[in-house]
Amino acid sequence: MRTKITSILLIATLVAIIPQFDANADSMPDAPNPQVEFNLTGAGATFPFPLIDLWRVEYKNVYDNVNLNYQSIGSGGGIKQHIEGTVNFAASDAPMKESERELAPGTLHIPESIGGVVIVYNIPEVPNKGLKLTADAVSKIFLGEITKWNDPAITAENPGLNLPNKEIVTAHRSDGSGTTFIFTDYLTTVSPHWDEQVGKGKSVPWPNGLAAAGNEGVAGIVKSTEYSIGYIELAYAFQTGMSFASIQNADKTAFIEPTLDSISAASSGVADTLPPAEDSWTHVSLVNAPGPESYPIASFTYLLVYDDLKPVTKNKEQAKAVIHMIHWMITDGQEFSSSLLYVPLADKVVELGKQGLSKVTYDGEQLWDYKTTAKAADLGIPKWIRDNAKWWSEGLITDQDYINGLQFLIKEGILKV
Repeated sequence: MRTKITSILLIATLVAIIPQFDANADSMPDAPNPQVEFNLTGAGATFPFPLIDLWRVEYKNVYDNVNLNYQSIGSGGGIKQHIEGTVNFAASDAPMKESERELAPGTLHIPESIGGVVIVYNIPEVPNKGLKLTADAVSKIFLGEITKWNDPAITAENPGLNLPNKEIVTAHRSDGSGTTFIFTDYLTTVSPHWDEQVGKGKSVPWPNGLAAAGNEGVAGIVKSTEYSIGYIELAYAFQTGMSFASIQNADKTAFIEPTLDSISAASSGVADTLPPAEDSWTHVSLVNAPGPESYPIASFTYLLVYDDLKPVTKNKEQAKAVIHMIHWMITDGQEFSSSLLYVPLADKVVELGKQGLSKVTYDGEQLWDYKTTAKAADLGIPKWIRDNAKWWSEGLITDQDYINGLQFLIKEGILKV
């Protein structure tokens, strides 16, 4: 007992002298005022809607005075409302174009998650997840150059499947869509013919096919139309039990099934090349990423927020609530990503988001000074000291070993009591 009490006293002394001893210590935006009810609004991408809707529920479980109304209207609609200033924040799977940024100066891109776009199909003769498609086959199907399911370009990669002599029906989005941007970004990357004829964007001049609004609309067409094919967000495919294809990787060495691991592989290493939140993200892309296990149709999805919230919030308190909620989404909220088949953000990407949020003001007044709370490394505490504290807290070293370490700090004058 004496050993444990001594340890607790010494730890309390250390914490009192160096409050930010924890290497993972982090300042937090002010929590929403519990005496005020906040109604926050967002709009945009359908791609992350399942995750945002879960965040809405889980955040309210903790902060029951905050109500989020998110309109899943597509990335194009979200960017339009963001430009018009009718929502507190927007969501988009496509980075804003330069022309859009000019209409919404001061916009920050805050990555919220990473997801995949999957190719879903309805072929009664083919089992779920049985179909394999090359990039060339996908682009030619949506260009209308491959029109039958038993085309040699498809059957060559699927020798064990009973592919019928049936006309292919393609389905695409009718609304301005980040999911469309991701899919057409992929097609533009892998097919010069597609790039020349159609290009990429939230809306494009589709050569043929049926159209519907939202991921759910495209999913509805494919589910109800035999011999059809379309593109939707991964979570929608899993939630509805739809059949989806494995797509050939960029290395052309394997056909990759869309999973958390294969989508994560596509995003590995990209964090070091990302721009600050306030800069242009126009050229950021994860499609057709190299690597034997990388699924080729993956993307960040973004929250768009102004660096001065006064024009889009009622008062400073509401602006603080917006910042706190977005901070929660990109930190604590990430634990809910995997359950809906979104890839949680890497630490470096979260850090970019935090730095972006620290730039947000209300009428020029900073809402959250992220830099005021230093971390252990910034205070000059050696890594071995931080590691010992971590190991002790996890029970990997004994109380006595930890006390000996603290006594050494005192003896050497590193810790002054």
